[in-house]
Amino acid sequence: MYRIGIVGASSLAGKELSEELGESSLGTSDFVLLDEEEAAGQVTAAGDEVAFIQRLEASSFERMDFVFFAGDAAVTKKHWQTARRAGASIVDLTYALDGEKDVLVRAPWVTEVLADKSALASPEPDLKTPALVAAHPVAVMLALVAGRLHAKLALTSVAATVMEPASEYGRAAMDELHQQTVTLLSFQTLPREQYDAQVAFNLLPSLGDAAKVKLSTTEKRIRKHYAGLADSLLPELALQLVQAPVFHGYVVSMLVEFSAGVTKEEIEAALGGEHIDVVSEESDPPSNLSAAGQEDIMVRVSGDSGENERGRRFWLWLAADNLKLAALNAIACGAELRRLRPRGKVQ
Repeated sequence: MYRIGIVGASSLAGKELSEELGESSLGTSDFVLLDEEEAAGQVTAAGDEVAFIQRLEASSFERMDFVFFAGDAAVTKKHWQTARRAGASIVDLTYALDGEKDVLVRAPWVTEVLADKSALASPEPDLKTPALVAAHPVAVMLALVAGRLHAKLALTSVAATVMEPASEYGRAAMDELHQQTVTLLSFQTLPREQYDAQVAFNLLPSLGDAAKVKLSTTEKRIRKHYAGLADSLLPELALQLVQAPVFHGYVVSMLVEFSAGVTKEEIEAALGGEHIDVVSEESDPPSNLSAAGQEDIMVRVSGDSGENERGRRFWLWLAADNLKLAALNAIACGAELRRLRPRGKVQ
């Protein structure tokens, strides 16, 4: 049995990760929920078990096999080396370790799709890899879709407009969106601590200068992670990130172009497979609401001209549960590290 620590267990990402780990191949492990002092003592769930969140200390990592960092980036920076010295395999969902020496950004689903492994230039995890950063969920969505198309069709161009939900920035951002919605309806002064802008009933490509939420940082991260996952095999990404007045779930409008004419049916056939749910035009379109709680990335295909004839450009409409997708990718990263270590035992 493995011993697994979840740091930031009280966060939105930490809670989703706890639930998904309980349903995964690591579900029989011994889970230890950790967080900063103000969250210690909270009752939550680890898999099917009721658990208390413990205060995070240096000694918390003793006898840990895996540690998932899912809370504040500063906490990850402060404690990851201690976890590493304790012998734990580390997966970072906070992006704090992105850029650290020998740390790899990973999305195993995408690696599997890019089947020509001999052409991949990016290093694979090994026993010297200090940690894995779970790639941003939007980068996973776009690279997985592009990878499927690249494997079967002559894909030449990828562009995407991404609608960013509040939950991607944690509970404080969600609370402020809720408060803005309520205060606007009652003609009160808007709270602006997180966004420094009105995000309720609004769509914005950038936020106020004093905003704690940094859209430009997120956009750069998505570009970087996509490029790393693409490994020069997929077309360069043209990207626009928009803050949407929604609490949860990604929706993406994606334009793809091919070197020769293809049909909608050929695109749908290329996309079909594990982790992608191709939605027909006869069904309700993918949305942040319909994607909530779903493990797959939902995709609907339509021609650039609005017709179904053979063409070179097509629109894809994607939706995914951002927290669930991030958790599933982190668990897939953990599975990669699991293959590199001996079977753990709780002593």
